[in-house]
Amino acid sequence: MEKIIQITAGRGPAECTWVVAQVLKKILDEAQHSQIEATVLQREAGTENGTVLTALILLKGKTVIEFVNSWKGTIQWIGQSSFRKMHKRKNWFIGIFEMDALAIKSISEKDIQYQAMRSSGAGGQHVNKVSSAIRATHVSTGLSTVAMDSRSQHQNKKLATERLLEKFKVFELEMIKKQVNNQWENQLNVARGNPTRTFTGSDFKNEKVVKSYKSERQKLKQQLNHDTE
Repeated sequence: MEKIIQITAGRGPAECTWVVAQVLKKILDEAQHSQIEATVLQREAGTENGTVLTALILLKGKTVIEFVNSWKGTIQWIGQSSFRKMHKRKNWFIGIFEMDALAIKSISEKDIQYQAMRSSGAGGQHVNKVSSAIRATHVSTGLSTVAMDSRSQHQNKKLATERLLEKFKVFELEMIKKQVNNQWENQLNVARGNPTRTFTGSDFKNEKVVKSYKSERQKLKQQLNHDTE
């Protein structure tokens, strides 16, 4: 099971981008302790050093649904601004949103169409006369790569496939970025009140956990046990 979440400061000030950076660290640390694989797909730095405007994280694991639910929503930080010492505001809010799953996940051999073609350029008459070059095309997306490095058609096929997989990774990341841009309203919908989690102070101490996936699992287990009695 996998999920993609976005942590965002919305249009909040620098203090909110600092909160995003702290929450990102907390999520990565908690994911590791929960045996959930976390990969930062995109991270946009804020204007201040050490801050993050928005981050996109791919989470994989058996308990990823509960984990995401324990973070999703509004995150509140109660503390004094380190950027504006005299600022009276003490409550800062950011948002965590679940992104839609991507339609394309990986490439299999059956998704690739191979075409033999004559090599061009340096290599002598042998290279030009033999159709040793290979074009690999991903049928669904139209992405293609060409390999003509070797006189061996088999080796060129391998190289073309490897290059196509790398190109697909870049393509997939661009799709994710486009998805983020299409859901830019998330940046505008960071709702205050009823936070999922609240942190306090410069040490970013977790004050309370409104939604704990561990407690939810325990509650569900108790309910199931009660139903079977």
